[in-house]
Amino acid sequence: MRLILKKIVVILLLLPGGVLPVLAQKKGTAVPHRKGAMEQKKIIIYQLLPRLFGNKNSHNIPYGTIEQNGSGKFADLDNKALEGIKELGTTHVWYTGVIAHASLTDYSKYGILPDDADVVKGRAGSPYAIRDYYDVDPDLAQHTGQRMAEFEALVERTHQKSMKVLIDFVPNHVARHYHSGVKPQGVVDFGVYDDVRKAFSAANDFYYIPGKALVVPPDADKISNPLSPLKDQLYLENPAKATGNNVFSERPKADDWYETVKLNYGVDYLDGEKKYFSPLPPVWTKMRAILLYWADKGVDGFRCDMAEMVPVEFWEWVIPEVKKKYPGLIFIGEAYNPKAYEIYFTKGKFDYLYDKVGLYDGLKKLIRNEPSATVEDIKSAWKTGSAGYDDRMLRFLENHDEERIASAGFAGRAELALPAMVLSATLGKGPVMLYFGQESGEPGKGKEGFGGDDNRTTIFDYWGVPEHQKWMNNGAFDGALLSPEQMTLRKFYQKLLRLAGESAAVGAGKIYEVPVSGTMNNRMYAFIRYTEQQRLLVLLNFDREQNFTADINIPAELSGKGIASPLRELLSDQEWNTTSPTSIPVNLKPVSAQIIAF
Repeated sequence: MRLILKKIVVILLLLPGGVLPVLAQKKGTAVPHRKGAMEQKKIIIYQLLPRLFGNKNSHNIPYGTIEQNGSGKFADLDNKALEGIKELGTTHVWYTGVIAHASLTDYSKYGILPDDADVVKGRAGSPYAIRDYYDVDPDLAQHTGQRMAEFEALVERTHQKSMKVLIDFVPNHVARHYHSGVKPQGVVDFGVYDDVRKAFSAANDFYYIPGKALVVPPDADKISNPLSPLKDQLYLENPAKATGNNVFSERPKADDWYETVKLNYGVDYLDGEKKYFSPLPPVWTKMRAILLYWADKGVDGFRCDMAEMVPVEFWEWVIPEVKKKYPGLIFIGEAYNPKAYEIYFTKGKFDYLYDKVGLYDGLKKLIRNEPSATVEDIKSAWKTGSAGYDDRMLRFLENHDEERIASAGFAGRAELALPAMVLSATLGKGPVMLYFGQESGEPGKGKEGFGGDDNRTTIFDYWGVPEHQKWMNNGAFDGALLSPEQMTLRKFYQKLLRLAGESAAVGAGKIYEVPVSGTMNNRMYAFIRYTEQQRLLVLLNFDREQNFTADINIPAELSGKGIASPLRELLSDQEWNTTSPTSIPVNLKPVSAQIIAF
């Protein structure tokens, strides 16, 4: 957990194609611990859905009930599981799908009624259709009546392993019939005092289509399913509320977020997005209370869903408000418009934003070996959007929204993404994220339910994740069922992410671009990460056929008194000698990366 300053280390990573521009790095800012300041280091996030992570059931019946397919529990994330997560270099665990959301499972014994199938996606439901901001998903509890205590115990276990807790904050929309059964005294549910005769009022929590009832789209599931008889289109909502993805009509389409309703932050979308922020709209203060509620329970930060669909003025107000009490909290914004990054950092006060429309999209082309893919795609990500905010961009190759690397629709084999993962972990100072199962090569196969066979692991259904279950090994979390290839893959992620988290040069260093010439210059990339104490040369080979052999020249200002032997490759622990005081000989196989210390 501390910066390694014992040796001068240079990481040689063969990077795909061409040459990235040399960009000035903004000085990183240490994120203080909730209980005091901590040393600056790179944040390593491990994302998981407790419903899926701990599920040992392997029946995997499409649209199966919780009785048929099972569900993971908070308790499954025991000390052994958390040790396995921590050994990947993890500093923050993002527990996805914790807050209570719409579902078809009946917990009426505990005062939680099943939702209407017309407005629920899948059987378990979307984690982003929140039905009670003050409760946790009852599926995740061993003892439903003690569900919040079980979550609080998970937070404590995570902290005991010196990792921090992130959860989702979903500010833009809620489930169609939102109702909190466990809200604190004095809290008023959304919409209770709304004037439903008005399409828009700054005093309303929702938007309405007066005089018109909601028309639920016909069965929107992508495959025939046993829920069809339950989807009788008898769900009553009159007047209709606007749908979560800014559909101001009583007739949302099947591909809209029809299971959710849009929250009103004081923006009149029907009148040129005119803003009414004074006095504060009631949603603002309600959301502040929700954030503080979870922070009071020990949550260390929030991944803010669809942050750009909420006015930046709200973030400008609420993030400082919450940080008055919890200055160490971090806020990560799900953002997809590079042109808006700056305003969400400067005015919106976010600590980090997604680097999806940028580095991820460029790397995906290279991983897939698309004919038009070159390192220019990576250059573009640096030159636009994230330029100047390297230390605040969250990088990843998988998450719950994106295709699994090993899926047929993405790369087909997990190993084809290894150079891209090295780049994601070492190119910048900002956080890097791993999605559970990625380290086991999970392909996300099968028609699990609502999503169909879409190259993703379902978030809408009760399901077991086969390749992840091999590592879990019925709760032993020892990887005994993994193949040798899977064990190698996991060890690669373990070495890479621990290195990224512990390296001073990766966490706080500058970048120097190393030119790559020759026929492979569009599939090779090279750069140096360095501080006064540590220097890392990173080279990646994205080409699927050609080796890359060269002597990499190190500029005089970085080679110091000369490069001494032996050189050591940190991912494989191989060593070799160099006779040149100013260059490093390298030989990379196709689709590979090296990390060489000297």
